[in-house]
Parts: sequence; C-alpha cells; structure tokens
Amino acid sequence: MNVSEQVVARLAGVEKRYGRLTALDRADLQLRRGELLALLGPNGAGKTTAISLLLGLLRADVGQVELFGHDPQQIQARRRIGVMLQHAELPGTLRVGELLRLTTSYYPAPRAEAESARMAGIEDLLARPYAKLSGGQQRRVQFALALCGRPELLFLDEPTVGMDIETRQKLWAAIRQLLAEGCSVLLTTHYLEEAEALADRVCVMAHGRVIHEGTVEALRARVAARRIRCVSSMDAGVVGRWPAVSEAEHRHGRLHVTTDAAEAVVRRLLDADPLLSELEVQRAGLAEAFTELTREAEPVSPDTLREVA
Repeated sequence: MNVSEQVVARLAGVEKRYGRLTALDRADLQLRRGELLALLGPNGAGKTTAISLLLGLLRADVGQVELFGHDPQQIQARRRIGVMLQHAELPGTLRVGELLRLTTSYYPAPRAEAESARMAGIEDLLARPYAKLSGGQQRRVQFALALCGRPELLFLDEPTVGMDIETRQKLWAAIRQLLAEGCSVLLTTHYLEEAEALADRVCVMAHGRVIHEGTVEALRARVAARRIRCVSSMDAGVVGRWPAVSEAEHRHGRLHVTTDAAEAVVRRLLDADPLLSELEVQRAGLAEAFTELTREAEPVSPDTLREVA
C-alpha cells in the first residue's frame, strides 16, 4: 500500500472564511489508515470548521479537502465513515434498540446489534426510550450508532463528555478495539489525558492554524520543565528562590518543585538535605506542553474569527 492509499482524510492548504473573517488559515492535516489523530486546540481554534469540511458540511474557499481520495460530499466516501458529534438530536420517543436497528439498516454490512451494544456498553439500555436516558447514557448510545456501520474512519467529537471515569475507560477500550481492526479515528477532546492515552499523533490548532503536529512524546519534549517531588524538610520559599526554579511548594507532605534544570536542582536538594527521600523527577505532561504551545502561538489580526469549536 503506498502513502496516498494510507491517507484516509486530508486538508491541504485549506482556507475557510466567513466574509472578512478567517476560520482556517492555510491548514494542512492528514489522517492515515489505522491511526488515531487527536485534534486539539482552545475554543475558537478552528477544530469544528476542520471537521465540518471533512464531513462535507462546508466547502473550502481555498485548498483541497479529501475523504478516501474523494470529495467528502460524494456518497462513496460518506458511506465509509461514522460520526459522533458533540451535539446530536435523536428522536426521544424511540427506544435505544429501535434507534440502533434503524441506523444499522442504512449500511450494507453493519455490525450485529448485539456487538454494537456490547462495544458501547448499552446492552441494558436497549428497551429504554432515548429521552429517558442520562446525558452520559445518551453519549454511549451515540457511540453505538457511530460504530454500527463498521466505519473505516470514525469522527469522535468530545465523545466522553458527561461520562464517569469507569464508563470513559470502557469507551477507550472500545476505541482501541476499533483501531486494532484497522479503523482510523479523528478525535477532538478537551480531556488531554484522553489524547495522551489514545493518540498516535496530535495536531494542535490555534487561531485557525496548525501550530504543531506529531506524536504525544514529541509534543511533551517541546517543554523543558520537569517536576520534582520528594519528602524533604527544605523550606519551599527558599527553594523557590533558587536559579531555574519556577515554582516550589509543600503539598500532601511532599516538596513539589518545577524547574527547567532538573539535574542541577536535584543535586542541590541532595546536598542541602541529607535526609531527603522518595525522590521523583517527571517530565511535563501533555497539559503543560499544550498550554505552553498555544501560549506561544502568534496572535492574529482582530478581524480573524474565533470560531466556537
């Protein structure tokens, strides 16, 4: 399989404007077969516009948009996708099983109803009216509807909003199963730990532009800060005034230090406190890397659209 066949969705030099306002500014994005790409960015970054273009709901003003090598509005491309948008309106009077059977009937080779229900964890909800479900339960039903057609590409827009931790982790397991089957996933999420747990690559957007694309590790490596945690009698105020220390505090019986010169600070801590114990040094998490990267993004002109994503 050549590189072009591996790319299932693509934006190339895409611009999208609303009058004088620019929602996407020369955006490039590629999603390959069998991978999960997390599309991250603050509200107004352009994520929703990018997804709407790939779904064929909008047309680009400049550039190319492709879904399986086709125009996203063509039926041969659209029948190969599954979609779980952040906001969905479904007939509230229909029972969950009826919704699942109705959606399944649209596809030539769908999953069995029982399999879709199991993967989404809704086996106990099939007889209940959709309107009577909680928000988290409705999201699980929407996930089942998105995967029931055996999509080759699954769009998941904030899929775990309203779910508890246990349910979220079960959905993560189902997503991993889909990836193992060769399905590609485009995920948008404000839960950065979700992107860190699932993504093969992350694409960070700000002000309508792609400002970073690569692995989670590559994104984290952009931040020099390290976190030091230890049991120490050192005064946090004193440590906080050391060179290269940006923050120091005692929390839950431990000294927490943030620095971009971890080796030097650790040596000084060990020299200053011979009784220091339980020493840990951690790299910055995805949240810190994301925050620093978006903070560094150049501001745009006042007439640039901050589209609600």
